[in-house]
Amino acid sequence: MPLMDHFHPPLYGVRHWESFHALWAAGLVAGLNRGVLPEGYFAEAQVHIGGRMEVDVASFERDSFTPASERNGGVAVETVTAPVATATLPMIFPDDIEIQVYSSDAGPTLVGAVELVSPANKDRTDTRIAFAAKCAALLQRGIGVVVINIVTNRHANLHDDLIELLKKADELRFPGGPELYAVSYHPYRSKSGAEQADVRFYELALQKDLPTVPLSLRRGPTVPLGLESAYKEACERSRL
Repeated sequence: MPLMDHFHPPLYGVRHWESFHALWAAGLVAGLNRGVLPEGYFAEAQVHIGGRMEVDVASFERDSFTPASERNGGVAVETVTAPVATATLPMIFPDDIEIQVYSSDAGPTLVGAVELVSPANKDRTDTRIAFAAKCAALLQRGIGVVVINIVTNRHANLHDDLIELLKKADELRFPGGPELYAVSYHPYRSKSGAEQADVRFYELALQKDLPTVPLSLRRGPTVPLGLESAYKEACERSRL
């Protein structure tokens, strides 16, 4: 199933990319859980579009109140008015379209992540930095990461933003700076004790099939992530 442009006509405007990305993420999870991941591992999808924070709610003016369910002998619940803020820090709550892989050997422990880029992840400097910081935090915990970008209506290379954030050499940037791409990161400690990450670049293109890329799991194996099969399944389920 050749890669289609989900962000320009004829698809854009009559089909919602958010729905397709959610189906694609679900297909990747199903593929991993159907036999790709070894015993003791499982994958889940996390999709949060437009941020997850709620609008701030003012506290009650009263010092305490008693809920109706706890009246007649119930315990009053005290609320505290927060002190006036010293400063207000602007923040970015980026879109998350993510597959998380866990090891269940010692309780659910995150060991791998797949990030599907959204337009909002690329639309301005602050959101690109937020996305790069998220990836950097995962890598610095030794968690393998795959980033997949098929967004055509925003032009930015998030791998290059990661390299800039980490203040690494320019030769580590994505060769050629393609518009569409996937990147696989395998963080590890070498025999000499050096902490590093192997990076594998995959240039994507419209009307071309998608590759299978390696997803490395922290303190575990590297498994194949079949982008094409999950993409085809999502297209079929979306009637594309």
